[in-house]
Amino acid sequence: MERESMEFDVVIVGAGPAGLAAACGLMQRAQQAGLELTVCVVEKGAEVGAHILSGALLDTQALNELFPDWRERGAPISTRVSDEHFYMLSSDQGGLELPAFMTPRSLHNKGNYIVSLGKLCRWLAQQAESLGVAVFPGFAASEALFDDQGAVCGVLTGDMGLAADGSPKPGHVPGMELRARYTLFAEGSRGHIGKTLIDRFALDRHRDPQHYAIGFKELWRLDSKRHRPGLVVHGGGWPLGSNGGGFFLYHGDDGLASVGLIVDLNYQNPHLDPFRECQRLKHHPLLARHLWDGERLAWGARALTKGGLNSLPQMILPGALLLGCNAGTLNGARIKGIHTAMKSGLLAAEALVPALAAGRRGDQLNEFDALMKESWLQTELERARHFVPALHKLGPWLGGTINWLSQNLLGGRLPFAPHDRTPDYAALKPAAACSPISYPRADGVLAFDRMSSVHLASTGHDEDQPCHLRLADASLPLRDNLPRYNEPAQRYCPAGVYELVEEGGRCVFRINAANCVHCKTCDIKDPAQNITWVPPEGGSGPNYSGM
Repeated sequence: MERESMEFDVVIVGAGPAGLAAACGLMQRAQQAGLELTVCVVEKGAEVGAHILSGALLDTQALNELFPDWRERGAPISTRVSDEHFYMLSSDQGGLELPAFMTPRSLHNKGNYIVSLGKLCRWLAQQAESLGVAVFPGFAASEALFDDQGAVCGVLTGDMGLAADGSPKPGHVPGMELRARYTLFAEGSRGHIGKTLIDRFALDRHRDPQHYAIGFKELWRLDSKRHRPGLVVHGGGWPLGSNGGGFFLYHGDDGLASVGLIVDLNYQNPHLDPFRECQRLKHHPLLARHLWDGERLAWGARALTKGGLNSLPQMILPGALLLGCNAGTLNGARIKGIHTAMKSGLLAAEALVPALAAGRRGDQLNEFDALMKESWLQTELERARHFVPALHKLGPWLGGTINWLSQNLLGGRLPFAPHDRTPDYAALKPAAACSPISYPRADGVLAFDRMSSVHLASTGHDEDQPCHLRLADASLPLRDNLPRYNEPAQRYCPAGVYELVEEGGRCVFRINAANCVHCKTCDIKDPAQNITWVPPEGGSGPNYSGM
């Protein structure tokens, strides 16, 4: 098939904080150097921000470097953290608040802002376009392109207008080759191209396995009597118990609040249902008193990359860089990844502009590694490197105590180095060895069912397009996963994509791909690693417009 081709100096995959910071930084540095660059950002969401989901608390350090005048430019950042509390819940009714001196210093949020990351990314895209960047939403990068020497030389965008069987429909448009001297992959957590590049170039050799969590967020409009702009509530314990994760509640502006739960994907019990854990969490009096009489406006779910420095792959490869959560730059000790993702993009710009000015293309940008090692990003990740492994290996109480000592007294150092070398998917135990979990029915007031939640994600896929959730072995779910793990896909997927149904007197494993919110949990947690998530037609998926 003949495809159209476009040439750029730099192609960036993903219009999230890392990709957009890189785009803006590139153009700023190029202008300072008197260099004319062509830079393109491709984004699979229907619009910038459509697939962006985060709590979100923002440390403005990287933004200050990129746009010191962000206030004057009208950045959508206004609600500063004014009051914060941390709780450990012991049951569906009980718990205790930990005083500030008993929480790791890294979890304190003085000076941070409560923001909508989707709105921030739309604003960053506007800044990028004003600097001359071409931003193309609705175009999904389907695979990397390679030159004769095996270096990355761009990306291929996915075809538009294919039927479910792969045949072209009327109006079919083949994907385009976007060729570049260098390509930056900022796809977010578990990026599908980033995943293949890590394998192809063995970028994770000598690293611990990467670790992930699934994060849920709901946007609520609160009763005016209950709304307290700037209030931050964090916590752990119930309902997850010894499973890793925690909850959050952020009071933003305009009467809005974000509430959610993060569930580590190294959990062992295949009966656990992360979506329903989040729903029952909201009945705890600590959260219910804020949400009562409120209105749920939006819902979403997304994986986050949390292994930290122990799991961080090499970010440089011939002709390309991995940035932000595509690599895993989130600071697990602070539960923050926006500023670190942006900084990785700024470091990419700093490394790239001299290389482009020198006429280079397709080589390995070793300068990036040198800049990374000298940056505050490296310092942050070094200080946080033991935080997640300590929780994984020692649990929330002992691991939390170790982290308090590390963060508050030892500057992030420990006399020993905890590691978690078990991949998340391999942590599942057989269903017969684990206790079933009974979840309360959704009441439609504080807790809701899956389908009403998926509806609030405004997810949309053409039903007649190739399935973007691919099984290596179609018989494996019923043959292996069902008898051994009670087929956990029907629970770990938050959107009801996978279900067991009876058809013609036999059990069938059905994939409802149109429900998918692109959280990537199935790609991460399937115990046989039988499911591969690939992007559907560009513009498909959720639309987290206000999240």
